[in-house]
Amino acid sequence: MKMLNKREVLFGSAALGGLLLGVAPSYAVDLTGLNDAPAFGEMVLGPDTAKVTVIEYASATCPHCAAFYNETFGTLKKEYIDTGKVRFILREFPHNDAALAAFMLARCAPKEKYFPLIDVFFATQPEWTQNPLAGLNKIAQQAGFTQESFDACMKNETVAKDILAVRSKAEGFGVTGIPTFFVNGERYEGENTIEAFRAKIDPLLT
Repeated sequence: MKMLNKREVLFGSAALGGLLLGVAPSYAVDLTGLNDAPAFGEMVLGPDTAKVTVIEYASATCPHCAAFYNETFGTLKKEYIDTGKVRFILREFPHNDAALAAFMLARCAPKEKYFPLIDVFFATQPEWTQNPLAGLNKIAQQAGFTQESFDACMKNETVAKDILAVRSKAEGFGVTGIPTFFVNGERYEGENTIEAFRAKIDPLLT
């Protein structure tokens, strides 16, 4: 899958669609290391003691990922994450450079602002992806970035390489489409509805 070049992300690359949940690879994959945190840290909601761990691989410009966040995640968080039943991990799988830039911005921000920024990316995806540079700059200013700190973040090759390393490792786990979920280490190939997640998670809580 081709990553766009830096000029394309900063000057208006379009979001790519059609990467659906549940397209399993046709080859055996080794999930050893799936639960190992990346070198620059895991982005987690919920307690370490939760019976169920949900890992999501997502892209900030993926419409299906946005649909999950806008339609399902709020209820999942209220019913399972906030109540201590689920530990939720978001891992970056940028499928174009606009998504990479968005995740870089989230990683450059203070840790407590990571998930609020992710929420903004998905809630306003149709708007900021029209012109990623201007859109992300506006979001950054609202999150407390200066123009200088925003520019520095967009040029931070270490952050970019760390994010791409997460994606590369995910490909080794058979992640080819987004969003992709693993529930207690098992690839989840169901629907993105809250009803489907309840059906998958509830039996693991008994």
